[in-house]
Amino acid sequence: MSAPALILLAQGTTDSQVEQVYHTLRHELQSKRPTISVHLAFADSCPPTGPQVIGTLANRGVDEVVLVPLDLSRVCGPTDKMAAVLDSVRAHRPEVKSIMARPIGPAVELLNVLDVRLRNALSTVHATELDGLVLLTPSWGDTRGAGLIARRARQWAAHHRLPVLVAHADGSGPDVASAIASLRQVGRRNIAVGSMFISPTEAYRQQAELGLDSGALVISAPLGADSRLGELAMARYSFAAMELLDDEFATDSAEADESTGQDSVRQVM
Repeated sequence: MSAPALILLAQGTTDSQVEQVYHTLRHELQSKRPTISVHLAFADSCPPTGPQVIGTLANRGVDEVVLVPLDLSRVCGPTDKMAAVLDSVRAHRPEVKSIMARPIGPAVELLNVLDVRLRNALSTVHATELDGLVLLTPSWGDTRGAGLIARRARQWAAHHRLPVLVAHADGSGPDVASAIASLRQVGRRNIAVGSMFISPTEAYRQQAELGLDSGALVISAPLGADSRLGELAMARYSFAAMELLDDEFATDSAEADESTGQDSVRQVM
């Protein structure tokens, strides 16, 4: 029995730079996991969409897929737009068993990637002193995601022994300018912004410009197609794939019980 196909599910985009990051992430993950069929789909109507990808896979005989949301702000479940992808897939291809894994979320491993990106940015401006940090995230996320983001900010602060404030790019909380202003109010002047974004989306670019205009020394580059993102995606995939396997066992067991019951009825009759 072959493993379910893995579909990396990203937010829809028409930006070729953003799209390339996700394609690179898929390619690198596929090269490291050659026994698993790895694909990329976008939410909204941006091609390739979930139904398009799964339709192609179904035509090749694939009958099980796991979608992994590439979302660093949410933990418990996907956004409405990403959830709609699964609904559409099940409606168009009911013969394919499909399941949505948990989003990647603000995993602690990503702080190491963030530090690398930030050090690279600081080296370009020859900055040698910092007294404040801002952790920039795409959104507030779900309740557990928000809690983990706050925890990551505390861990990052403890690691660098600097105050860290969180900023959100979608208006669900303070933006980067507000976070920088709050740090300045307590006497911090040399402030850098670390970006918990996968790709250079329009929201990232807007916040980066706003941060520099507000006096930040640097805004780190997005995390990009780092191998640790692929590892986290694989972990989410593996857990969800086990749920598919559990469903199969439950179905087989129910069919076996039904068959045994029918045989007993025949014997009684």
